[in-house]
Amino acid sequence: MRSATTVPPPRPDEDLDRERSLAQVAPSSPPVDPAAAERAVGQLLVALGLDPGAPGLQDTPRRVARAYADLLTPEPFALTTFPNDEGYDELVVVSDIPFTSLCEHHLLPFSGVAHVGYLPGSRVVGLSKLARVVEALSRRPQVQERLTCQVADLLQEALDPDGVGVVLEAEHTCMSLRGVRAVGALTRTSALRGRVRSDARTRAEFLDLARRSRS
Repeated sequence: MRSATTVPPPRPDEDLDRERSLAQVAPSSPPVDPAAAERAVGQLLVALGLDPGAPGLQDTPRRVARAYADLLTPEPFALTTFPNDEGYDELVVVSDIPFTSLCEHHLLPFSGVAHVGYLPGSRVVGLSKLARVVEALSRRPQVQERLTCQVADLLQEALDPDGVGVVLEAEHTCMSLRGVRAVGALTRTSALRGRVRSDARTRAEFLDLARRSRS
């Protein structure tokens, strides 16, 4: 590890800047209209030849509307960062972060785990915030490839680290419940930034740590 260097104190508005960078990438969703969503689900049931008045379906439109509102509404949070006073310059990796998102093509869930790591520069972030970033960006119609890149790009922008690595593994119900019905098939995607991408040893170390989490 390189010797610690003196880090200048952050500007008073620096943490606010970091929060603004998150808001630009993961803006708050427009307000949900529960009544309109409930009516739409009822109309969908009718269009599919089902009777919304049947005993088992009477409350289904409300339940479905609430479920989708929950899946598509991210919780706002402050991505607070701190000066890297220790001069730590090794990988920080949080593995097996559970997530669920909705495939934007079929509005069916895909879920799995994320492995997120970064090489600190002048600032560090609380470990729980790495999980919150994954959660916030998952709560929208997504494709796994884009979600992987969005997590990496947000952390690269907010932390300005020496590198970022993100690996997502997920099972897509649009594959397991319909079409090919490939139950249990996993899709793995990666996004590497900075030295985690350009330096072969750092890249191999990060990917090895991600693989170990599955053993």
